[in-house]
Amino acid sequence: MQTHITNHILAKKSLTLQIFLLILFEFMSKIIVQEYNEKDKEEWDNFVETSNNGTMFHKQKFLDYHPQGKFNFHHLLFRKDNELIAVLPGGMADNGNSFWSPVGASYGSIVTKDVPYHISLNLVDALLEYCKEKNFKDIYLIPPPIIYNKVYNQHIEYSMLYRRFDFEYSYISHAIDLSIGNDFLKYFDKTARKTIHKILREKQITIEESDDYISFNDILIKNKAKHNVKPTHSLEDMLKLRELMPENLKLFLVYHQGKPIAGSLLFLANKNVSLCFYNMLLYEYEHLRPVYLVNYEVTRWSIENGYKWVDIGVSQDTSAEDPMTPSLNLIYFKERFNARGVLRSTFHYNFEKQK
Repeated sequence: MQTHITNHILAKKSLTLQIFLLILFEFMSKIIVQEYNEKDKEEWDNFVETSNNGTMFHKQKFLDYHPQGKFNFHHLLFRKDNELIAVLPGGMADNGNSFWSPVGASYGSIVTKDVPYHISLNLVDALLEYCKEKNFKDIYLIPPPIIYNKVYNQHIEYSMLYRRFDFEYSYISHAIDLSIGNDFLKYFDKTARKTIHKILREKQITIEESDDYISFNDILIKNKAKHNVKPTHSLEDMLKLRELMPENLKLFLVYHQGKPIAGSLLFLANKNVSLCFYNMLLYEYEHLRPVYLVNYEVTRWSIENGYKWVDIGVSQDTSAEDPMTPSLNLIYFKERFNARGVLRSTFHYNFEKQK
């Protein structure tokens, strides 16, 4: 009996030692940071497609819509034992003093598989070491909100905070949880349900999938002009994106007596989330409530096509001096459609501050 117990103890010690050595090897195996080269494009985009938190905005195919030379891109690949384990789209700003991710896109930061914590910490450390060697003074990273993760995992974000990144800004986005399935309409509030039932019954306005980006652009420009702002994308930009990533764009137009009066351009960001990048209307037709029909159809279509969330965008008061100021009316309107708040945060690291 004593021999049996001794052998059991030795076996446990041996297993513990093996686990310790395995973890030690993982920590000691150095992560190599490489600057992106055009030859890496296919490997990069394939990695993003199969990653846990990547989106269309992280792909080189998306970033290719920008005219050459518009941004000072500085994309990074992270390899461990010759295996690609992360990518980071980004670029230089402030006369080369700052590293920003994203540049020319909505979301950036480090894209990974569903990795364990020690790998995440090693990746953040590798980024800090690289940026220090390149004499960057600041790092700014904007990851997608948690709903874009296939498996909810915030190891990277926690690793950044542990290494003393701070929050530059946190915006409030709103998204509709699609797990409720085809009964989604009963979760909209009473006003939204009543309005949508009336629209569907009376058929004064209808909504269709469309490829008419010219008509949508006209609506977009007129809508934005009312708020004294310009659209993020020109017509040429939208057409270029449609050419580069037709599988990631979906356009809906609302018609009244044959005329386009409203619409939504969806960016199908990844397998989890359809993003309403633009929800636009001609204000002279606001009384017909076309945005109610848009939100209904976008939600219905997204459920039918297997998405888990509809992201209906940030809800900030763009006229306020403080960029974090919420637009209470906009938030109230989005909540009519069972939308919930999700954070969109900018992480910031200052090397001088951390000396």
